[in-house]
Amino acid sequence: MILSFRWYGESDPVTLDKIRQVPVLKGIVSALYDVPLGETWPLEKIQNLKAAVERKGFILSAIESIPVHENIKLGRPDRDALIDKYRASIRNMGKAGIPVLCYNFMPVFDWTRSNMAFPLPDGSNALSYDDVEVLKMDLSKGTKDLPGWSASYDAKELQALLDGYQELSEEGLWENLKYFLEKTVPAAEESNVKMAIHPDDPPWSIFGLPRIIRDEAAYDRFVKLVDSPNNGFSLCSGSLGARPDNDLPAMIRKFGAMGRIHFAHVRNVRITGKGAFHETAHPTESGSLNMYEIMKAYSDTGFSGPMRPDHGRMIWGETGKPGYGLYDRALGAMYLAGLWEALREEKK
Repeated sequence: MILSFRWYGESDPVTLDKIRQVPVLKGIVSALYDVPLGETWPLEKIQNLKAAVERKGFILSAIESIPVHENIKLGRPDRDALIDKYRASIRNMGKAGIPVLCYNFMPVFDWTRSNMAFPLPDGSNALSYDDVEVLKMDLSKGTKDLPGWSASYDAKELQALLDGYQELSEEGLWENLKYFLEKTVPAAEESNVKMAIHPDDPPWSIFGLPRIIRDEAAYDRFVKLVDSPNNGFSLCSGSLGARPDNDLPAMIRKFGAMGRIHFAHVRNVRITGKGAFHETAHPTESGSLNMYEIMKAYSDTGFSGPMRPDHGRMIWGETGKPGYGLYDRALGAMYLAGLWEALREEKK
């Protein structure tokens, strides 16, 4: 596998020079952050991003992500024009030689949390989620002040989207995902790009919105929408692991054996109740997930794609983008590398 690290571009306080001091890292996962939503990613900008990464001795192992416009998810009249631009972005990725595209199909909100600095007993803080707290959030002012990675919609725009998804339902979202894949996967095949859908985070409905990529049954349905080796997953242990009914090692073995896991996000969470969890340090003892068994499943199925430590705690007084500080993610990378080395040695 290609142990990688998320980098948010030149404005990221966690610079490539800092990342390169983590000895186990070979890849960088990044994106273009100045292209308007729905527009084609220019080839030259993708090439410049790749060159910046390679100058520091890394490979650009994945793009995370090219956002999918809400009008595509909702199946609105302009979706074909938007999908044409998305296909052009995929083709430009292929021309630049970038092999993996991570994206998601979550309505309105990307990954969502109720607390961006949940205090842990050791004095660090982490991201947390609680359905009870989320239900208290006021959407009447739009999304600007909400915690998490939601786009900035004003109150009127947000209500229009919420109404649209209420009319759509889960089945409608599945149909629109199928339509999107039927149009984009052929472009990915032609361009030698592997499309890797990220699971919903959290993997259940929030604010009454449908969220469909959430468990093994959804994964089974997804692979049948467009049966292509270029149509697969970014399997995120922290997202799926927030549901205790998701058997992550079994899912990795099943879909890894099918060659459908193109990207791995590996992190731990501690489940604290129904619809409630907080993120933790990566080791097994810190959370509810067996990280050794997760990594063993990847090893046993011959996973060779990019893998990254996902969200980290804020430790040692570090400040910055919640979940994306340097220190705890670096610890996570070293932990995953140690597990991987031990698993490799066991096979000799």
